[in-house]
Amino acid sequence: MRTAEFEQFVYGEMVKKLSEFQTLTVKATTVNLKLTTLNVELAQVEDEIEKLLNTLTGANAVLLSYANGKIEELDASRQRLIKEIAALNAETISPQKIEFLSAHLENWNTIDFDDRRQVTDIILSQVQATSDYVSFEWKI
Repeated sequence: MRTAEFEQFVYGEMVKKLSEFQTLTVKATTVNLKLTTLNVELAQVEDEIEKLLNTLTGANAVLLSYANGKIEELDASRQRLIKEIAALNAETISPQKIEFLSAHLENWNTIDFDDRRQVTDIILSQVQATSDYVSFEWKI
């Protein structure tokens, strides 16, 4: 396969991949609602941790042991929420970024090489190709 043909093939795959984000607005809305819910839950957990820490001044050893257990529980919950939020953030792509990428893909033949490279870097992590198959690792 020639370089120009392969580049055209990769371009076609990027267009297909981006079209998923332009048509799946329900999924994006669901992800955004879940993200908002998780952020609210994280704020509540952090507030609870702060309140608990503020009440510990002058506490005796028994109260401190109970507080330590509760703080460990809250911190585990906080860490779980942070991981879930990070995962959802990785899945989401903003409408502005979709618009940016779409505009560049629509004008692919007229944009310069650096712009093509930037768009490709946003969309693709890795392309593996052999004489039998081509596989893509997507960033989006």
